[in-house]
Amino acid sequence: MTVFRNQSNRNTSLNSTIWILALFALLVNAHVTTAVEIAKGATVEGITQYELDNGLQILLYPDESRPTVTVNLTVFVGSRHEGYGETGMAHLLEHMVFKGTPTHPNIPKLLTEKGASFNGTTWFDRTNYYETLPASDENLEAAIHLEADRMINSYIKGEDLESEMTVVRNEFERGENSPTRILMQKMNAAAFDWHNYGKSTIGNRSDIERVPLPNLRAFYRKYYQPDNALLIVAGQFDEEKALGYIAKHFGAIEKPTRKLPTTYTDEPAQDGEKSITLRRVGSAAYAGVTYHIPSGAHPDFAAVDVLSYILAIEPAGRLYKALVEPKIASSITGGTYALHDPGMMLFYSQAAEIENIEKVRDVMIAEIEKIGDEGVSDEEVERVLQQVATQREKELANTTGLAVQLSNWAAQGDWRLFFLYRDRIEKVTAADVQRVAKQYLRQSNRTVGMFIPTEEPQLVKIPAAPSIADMVKDYQGRKTIAAGERFENTLDNIEKRTTLTTLSKGVQVALLPKKSRGEMVVLSLNLKFGDLESLKGREGACSYLGSVMSRGTSTMNHQQIQDALDKLGASLSVSSGLGTLSVSIQVKQENLAATLDIAKQILQDPVFPEEEFEVLIQQRMASLEAASTDPQQLAVNLVTRKLFPYDNDDVRASHTYEQQMEELKQLQLSDVKAIYDEFLDNSNGELIVVGDFESEAVKQAIDESIGDLGSTQKYSRIPRQAFLDIPGSHEKIITPDKKNSMYLSAMQIPVGRMHEDYPSLVIGNHILGGGSLSSRLADRVRQKDGLSYGIASMYRSYPKENLSRLMIYAISNPENSPKVVKAIDEELKRLLKDGITQDELDRAKTSILQSNLVSRSSDDGLLGLWSSLLSADRDIQSTKDLEQNISELDVEKVNSMLRKYIKPEKLIIVTAGDFKE
Repeated sequence: MTVFRNQSNRNTSLNSTIWILALFALLVNAHVTTAVEIAKGATVEGITQYELDNGLQILLYPDESRPTVTVNLTVFVGSRHEGYGETGMAHLLEHMVFKGTPTHPNIPKLLTEKGASFNGTTWFDRTNYYETLPASDENLEAAIHLEADRMINSYIKGEDLESEMTVVRNEFERGENSPTRILMQKMNAAAFDWHNYGKSTIGNRSDIERVPLPNLRAFYRKYYQPDNALLIVAGQFDEEKALGYIAKHFGAIEKPTRKLPTTYTDEPAQDGEKSITLRRVGSAAYAGVTYHIPSGAHPDFAAVDVLSYILAIEPAGRLYKALVEPKIASSITGGTYALHDPGMMLFYSQAAEIENIEKVRDVMIAEIEKIGDEGVSDEEVERVLQQVATQREKELANTTGLAVQLSNWAAQGDWRLFFLYRDRIEKVTAADVQRVAKQYLRQSNRTVGMFIPTEEPQLVKIPAAPSIADMVKDYQGRKTIAAGERFENTLDNIEKRTTLTTLSKGVQVALLPKKSRGEMVVLSLNLKFGDLESLKGREGACSYLGSVMSRGTSTMNHQQIQDALDKLGASLSVSSGLGTLSVSIQVKQENLAATLDIAKQILQDPVFPEEEFEVLIQQRMASLEAASTDPQQLAVNLVTRKLFPYDNDDVRASHTYEQQMEELKQLQLSDVKAIYDEFLDNSNGELIVVGDFESEAVKQAIDESIGDLGSTQKYSRIPRQAFLDIPGSHEKIITPDKKNSMYLSAMQIPVGRMHEDYPSLVIGNHILGGGSLSSRLADRVRQKDGLSYGIASMYRSYPKENLSRLMIYAISNPENSPKVVKAIDEELKRLLKDGITQDELDRAKTSILQSNLVSRSSDDGLLGLWSSLLSADRDIQSTKDLEQNISELDVEKVNSMLRKYIKPEKLIIVTAGDFKE
């Protein structure tokens, strides 16, 4: 059994204004005398703090009981401070600082000759160097001089790096040979997603091998400075002389002008169990578990530490009794890490038999986590407190060990935490232990690891990246892709180049043949069917019609269809909604005919495979379940239901996700097939084709594809109903454990696409929030207040109704949601009160008209233009008129229309998130 706290990679605010003046010579061969100020600070139980004016912290701890003196220099840099490519740098420097300075060229020889016991250690939060020597003034000054010298004057030479790198690599390899050490490393790496505590102090092998010397020197100069260090002198020494030596050697070092950055990465709360399995050659199996815990300075740490003792001590420890005594495991090791930032509690155990490794893991987890429910006894707590007290007495009696302990606590924030921890742990009760167990030892905070021995290595070595320059230097490529024509994307030219016609049964057609880049063609076919009454109760079946049809025909199953499309380099999708079936195609001109043939089979000969229908239902059910807890989806759903409060049985009504899931459970494949058999028709809809194609050939192919479709059910467009009298409101939806919140608001406006006031509202919306990052809302809520990553307003009209809607959305941290609501309200009211400016109007006009040009520069944009025109029974002149009207707008007209139609009090507002009441 082992209970551990701080394990190291072994290698070799002042309370008073007492000023002490120390005189020393600064320059060699010159007699210059300078005063060094040493400020005296706190004294706690015989340990006194001082500080030099260059920032060096000092602790003096006289102890006359032993004829030795210990000098410990702690530099506050460890693996926590390393950046990308720097892993292991703090530890590597620990080795390099033993390689000498111009004044002390052979440090190990010097310390050995003086009979010193010395070493250096590196940990997450600090690096320290210490030597314990026979007590004498000469030895004390020698040690202080050495530490001051090597802190700023170490060689850090290339030849030393080359030799020491192999030594450190050997240390790394030794750790790789230890199953328990590598298991702990992998578990920590899995437990910490972002914080450097997840990276081993020893570092990554490639970083160790390849570290550039200039980078290592820069790291050394940055951190090895007096304002980032603590010097501890403990043992038998004269305090006044010690301060004099410190002033002489450390006081000569100037205070650095650079400002050290502070680490600021917080590890987010773990939100689910993690697990890793390690398979390497070995003869023993190990299981381990780790939990995130508070930092060493946190008040809970004392109770957490007592908890670790109760679990791991021998023979009374719960894990020892549950695993070792019944011979399930041969050993148990565990404890806590007291660190500057939140750390971890770790346990691992060697299985008595390799086959029992999973049992060891399960028993370990069960024993640990039941304490939160069952608690511990007063006797268990008292036993631990007695052991800790005994251990504490031994630490205080050993000045060398105490110096290291003080440096560990100092690296966490302050050396006095050493005593504060003692005071806290003496007050820990059984109730405290149960409380922290319940809070921290939970499945969602757990990372589990297993080391499973193998007979042969199972590593998969990934080859290094090849030389890209060598690979591409003579590369010629293939035939240049067809460039396409220089197409003028003005509305006049688009109208001139487009042929408007109909298919044989009445489907409207817009054909725009043009030489496109890559000889590509885009095609959209929309077929419309049914009406408000005939489709009642069939909404779900309509939504699955297209996807089930595309999953198989009498000659091809789902996979065969996809393989055929892949071979053709084609994209073909079939989708559907209430009263519509849509086919979309994108393919090169040479493969258009073959792709249209696949579309024809899907339209004329679908087999509606049962197994594919079940897959689609399962996927949709999973999607609905996810949406039912998502702030954005819930907000959209509620706003839609409130904006259009149709009767529940109206086909246009939006339902809650719970209702949708119940309806989905009732949906049958026969319902979907009935829509195809009874409703799908070839007489209403739109066909738009843009790109490199032959017009007559495409028309004929589509006519043949839908020629056999026919329905006795009449078609009538399903209209959108206006609800202009809906009062404004603000509703909140609580979505627990969601890190983002959603703001969504909307209102109806009695203005349609062809209304004379429509252009003014388009401009007004663009200025309010339609202009990406350059808008009133974005400037205020994102750029100025920094409350939201995404915020915008949207203004949309419905195809034929004299109706439109304004919507505003924003995402934010839940805590900032009230500020977002307030800011949006203020900006909307400011827009109406002060109006837009001439500059805003000019920029909005340019932006909208230029954006329209950009949209019409792509084949997809041209297809979308004609699709919207045909579905609304409008010609291209209506688009010309809109752009002309926008260009002629003045400030007074836009402001007048905004004030006429935009009513903040009528906004339906929904905010959804994990709001703390």
